[in-house]
Amino acid sequence: MNDAASKDKRRKLVDATMRRFGHSQYALIETLHTVQEAYGFLDDDNLKYVAEELRVPLSKIFGVATFYHFFTLKPQGEHTAVLCTGTACYIRGVPGILSAIKKNFSVDAGETTEDNRLSLLTARCIGSCGLAPAIVLDGEIAGQVTPEIVVDRIGRMIQNDT
Repeated sequence: MNDAASKDKRRKLVDATMRRFGHSQYALIETLHTVQEAYGFLDDDNLKYVAEELRVPLSKIFGVATFYHFFTLKPQGEHTAVLCTGTACYIRGVPGILSAIKKNFSVDAGETTEDNRLSLLTARCIGSCGLAPAIVLDGEIAGQVTPEIVVDRIGRMIQNDT
């Protein structure tokens, strides 16, 4: 670990998590959660560091990081929209919602707008099938949405900062 990283308070949080679990391989998911919370995303340097410290192959860490929806390998925008693409949501209008978001905010699923204001993510299921179609806007679930409702809510969400 380089000198700057060893003095980084965020790295100390990651180290504390691994230490709490005795640097066991079973600490992997909890450690990745700590990295995500501290840095905002899972960058290559931290993934390599966790692999080394927990003695877990980097390929396994990458597999875990890409399997679970919570983890992201890229910096996120100031705001996030997570659109459920589960069966109930999909048949009730997700393709139209995705199209409206792309048209109005110039962002595709899995990407962040050029101005870093909005990250658009998708999830296989958010567990709100009764509210289909559903979207999570900055951690708040909105259900039975239409393309118009989503565009309006996202527009207000990203404009509230200006």
